[in-house]
Amino acid sequence: MNLSQLPASTVFLYCIVAAVILIYLPFLLVGYARVQVGYDIAAPRAMFDKLPPYAQRATWAHQNSFEAFMIFAAAALMAYVTGVNSNLAVSAAIAFVIARFLYSVFYVTNIPIARSLMFAVGSLCSGTLFVLSLLQNN
Repeated sequence: MNLSQLPASTVFLYCIVAAVILIYLPFLLVGYARVQVGYDIAAPRAMFDKLPPYAQRATWAHQNSFEAFMIFAAAALMAYVTGVNSNLAVSAAIAFVIARFLYSVFYVTNIPIARSLMFAVGSLCSGTLFVLSLLQNN
């Protein structure tokens, strides 16, 4: 299936689902690390300091993904509801998903400048969807 053949509204919905999945992708590494250090079901948050650095960064990527998702979901749903149908909007939604995937990769692998760049790209994508939705509604 070619994304360019899908209606923009469908791409927005697929991208929202993909963004939800990306929230939990870094947490798979956290789960793996918890098993390695001995998961304490009685105090799962207390074991954070025992996790290796990559798992601590994966935890932070996971938490940040919730924050970014709320903004993106609102922007994509606004574009969906207002009937935005442009290549720019579709590109922004897809670019958000790619940027957020790379954000987690760069966070876990400890490449701060690339992580920050991906955060900026994702934020720009959400902002683009907001602006296009407001323009569409005029």
